[in-house]
Amino acid sequence: MKTVCGIDLGTQSCKVLIYDYEAKTVLARSQTPVDMISENDGTREQKAEWYDAALKSCFDKIDAGLKATVAAIGISGHQHSFVPLDAAGKPLYNVKLWCDTSTAAECEQITGAAGGEDALIAETGLPMRPGYTAPKVQWLKNHKPELFAKLRHILLPHDYLNFLLTGEYTAEYGDASGTALFDVRKREWSKKVCNLIDPAVIGYLPRLVEPGAIAGKVSETAAASFGLPVGALVASGGGDNMMGAIGTGAVKDGFLTMSLGTSGTLFGFSNTPVIDPSGNLAAFCSSSGGWLPLLCTMNCTVASEEFRALFGLDVKAFDAEAAKASIGADGMVILPFFNGERTPNLPNGRASVNGATSANFKRENLARASLEAAIFGMRIGMEGFSELGFKAREIRLIGGGAKSKIWQSIAANVMNLPVRVPKSDEAAAMGGAIQALWTLTPAVSIESLVDEHVVLDNGAIATPDPDSVTAYNAAYQEYAKYLAALGPLYT
Repeated sequence: MKTVCGIDLGTQSCKVLIYDYEAKTVLARSQTPVDMISENDGTREQKAEWYDAALKSCFDKIDAGLKATVAAIGISGHQHSFVPLDAAGKPLYNVKLWCDTSTAAECEQITGAAGGEDALIAETGLPMRPGYTAPKVQWLKNHKPELFAKLRHILLPHDYLNFLLTGEYTAEYGDASGTALFDVRKREWSKKVCNLIDPAVIGYLPRLVEPGAIAGKVSETAAASFGLPVGALVASGGGDNMMGAIGTGAVKDGFLTMSLGTSGTLFGFSNTPVIDPSGNLAAFCSSSGGWLPLLCTMNCTVASEEFRALFGLDVKAFDAEAAKASIGADGMVILPFFNGERTPNLPNGRASVNGATSANFKRENLARASLEAAIFGMRIGMEGFSELGFKAREIRLIGGGAKSKIWQSIAANVMNLPVRVPKSDEAAAMGGAIQALWTLTPAVSIESLVDEHVVLDNGAIATPDPDSVTAYNAAYQEYAKYLAALGPLYT
C-alpha cells in the first residue's frame, strides 16, 4: 500500500493526515497546538522552533508502519508570515504572523518609496498591507538591524516545513504571491519592490517551483526525526488558502471557497490574473496552475466567539439564540473589529455595537448581529468579484463556522449563491494530500484528481431564499452605513 500525506500548519495548530488514495480513505489524523505571542501594539508572533516541535509531535502520534507507506507529502501553511533564517538555516527572530498589524508604518514607508499605492499595484498586483510579508522584512531592518545583517533566507511557514523535510529552499507561486514581493502577472519575484527594502533582499528569496513540481525529497535527517521514508517526494505545497482551494474543488472557474475561521477568506479560481484596483481583493496566484483572487478579513468568527464567551454559551446554544432574532437583528449592527482589520484596511480597528435601542438590546439580536457581521465582511469581496467580471456559481464553505446551519443559511442569502460543504473538515490538509498525489502522478490533471477525491456533503447545502435575500440586502446597507461612518476613525 502507498499513501500520501497532507500537512496543514495553521496559526493555532499543526495537523497531519495520511490518505489512502486508492481506497479514498483517510487512515490517520493527528494534531498539535501552536502557541502565539500577542502584544497590545498589534504584534502577533510565533517561534519557528515551535513548528519543528509541532510537526514532530504530529508524526510521533501516527503508527510507524503507516508512516512507512508515505510516497509523497504536500504542505499547507498560513500565508504571509515571515520566517527569517541565517546562512545556516537557523531562525534569527520570531515569525511575524499574517495577523500582525504592527507594521503599518513600514507599509507607509514602502508605499512612499514606490511612489504610491497605484505604483505598487501596477508592479505586483497588490497594495502594501500590514498582513503581507514585505513590511515584516522592512520591520526587521528598521527595528533589528543587527539581525537583518545576518538574514540570508526569507521563507514562509510552508516553505520552512518543506525546508525541514528536504533541506531545500523553495517557494511556489501561490504562497509567494502573498508576500507583496512577487509580480503576480509574470509569476516571478519583483526586484523593483525588493530594492525598496534593500538590494540584498532579492537574493534572500527562495527558488520558485511550478505547481505540481517536486520541491525536494525527504532527507535522511528528516526521515530519522519524523519517521518518514527517505526519498519520499515533497510537493511544492502552498498557502493555506491555496491548499484549501484544492481541498474544496475550487480549481475551476466559477467556484468560490469561503473559509469561516478566526480570519475569513473568500477566494475563487481564475484562468487569468484578476487585479483589483481598490486592493480589496488580493491578486494571488493559485497552487494548481492559475490565479486565486482572494478577500481576507481578520475578524471573521472573532465577534461571535467574544459574545459567546460573554454569554457563557456553547456553540449550539449560541446558534439557537441567534435563530430567535429576525434577519438584520432588529436593526442592531456589529462592526467586528476586535483586532486590526485588513479588508477594509483598518489597522487600528475597534469593535462596536450600533443601532442599539432599549427595545432591540437583547441577547438574541447581539448573537445574530455577530454572526451576520462575519458574512457582511465577506460580501465586500463578493461585490469585488462581480465588478471584476468573475461569474460565481457556488460557494464551498469550510472552517469552524461551516458546521453551523444558521451560518450556512446566512451565507447563502447574503451572497445569493448556493452553499455546499465538503465532507472533509480538513480542507487545507486534504488539499496538500491531493497536491502530493498530483506530484506522484503528473500525467493526471489536478482537475481530475479533485473531481475524484473531493467529496461534498449532500446533506449540508443551503440555497438562497428570495425574501431573505431582499431582507439581507437591506441589512447589508445598514452595515455599510455604519462602516462608512466609523471606518475613518480606525485608519
